[in-house]
Amino acid sequence: MKSTSLNHTQFIKKEAKRLGFDFCGISKAGFLEEEAPRLEKWLKESMHGQMKYMENYFDKRLNPKLLVDDAKSVISLLYNYYPSEQQIEGAPKISKYSFGEDYHEVIKTKLNEFLQSIKIKIGNINGRAFVDSAPVMDKVWAAKGGLGWVGKNSNLINKQQGSFFFIAELIIDVELVYDGPLKDYCGTCTRCIDACPTDAIVNPYTIDGSKCISYLTIELKESIPPEFKSKMDNWIFGCDVCQDVCPWNRFSKEHQEPLFKSQNGLLNYTETDWQEMTEVTFNLIFKQSAIKRTNFKGLKRNIAFIKSSN
Repeated sequence: MKSTSLNHTQFIKKEAKRLGFDFCGISKAGFLEEEAPRLEKWLKESMHGQMKYMENYFDKRLNPKLLVDDAKSVISLLYNYYPSEQQIEGAPKISKYSFGEDYHEVIKTKLNEFLQSIKIKIGNINGRAFVDSAPVMDKVWAAKGGLGWVGKNSNLINKQQGSFFFIAELIIDVELVYDGPLKDYCGTCTRCIDACPTDAIVNPYTIDGSKCISYLTIELKESIPPEFKSKMDNWIFGCDVCQDVCPWNRFSKEHQEPLFKSQNGLLNYTETDWQEMTEVTFNLIFKQSAIKRTNFKGLKRNIAFIKSSN
């Protein structure tokens, strides 16, 4: 059994590399005992703002066996999105992960191929693929699989390449050889806490989601509260501040995914270009982009809010 598990594990890690994933770690599927009280407290204190979906499937978030029958292994995967390109100086800012095509589609295609490869190699297994769209605590599982540690800014930080990664999982009913967690290397550093424009990192390792610029520009569907005037740091979609200041991101390497490259001259858009964008242009440019999540009305609201703040 042990040699079979080892063979299967070696195959999975090799296949992850072939498909372009930068890191692969594996952990034993089971109930996340330590996370349960933390998640419950975070929800009770309404730090999820209007993200009501965070209240759903509480048990499933904590137990992968409720997502995949007889789940035995969580295969965690990191996919780099750190760009070599930058927006022009002074333009309204969008998060680096949104420069190219929607990562959900790009990575889901790879995950489905991965799952198919495992089935061909091992046999008729039961498994599911996840990428930031289901009740899976991806950062926790990635940390358990030895891919990094969850930093004070609540991002997973990888010792080799920092935190500009998408996290994905395959949960399967196959026993594998498991990796162990790493220690926390944040030390006494508080750069992310000090730099957050809206003071959303209320304590080390605790984010008040309702104050986070990513939440305000994407998840919040109502007007942005006036107390955030002059605190948005020119962001109109997402925010990278707590990652940009993290010392571990000096090790970030340029991604190798052509679909994450910006298109349509997006990174050269000036403030005027963003302000004068029509709904027709929005639908055309962001048809395959994560930015479509905020929709045209939401984007216009964000642009108007930062303009009124300046």
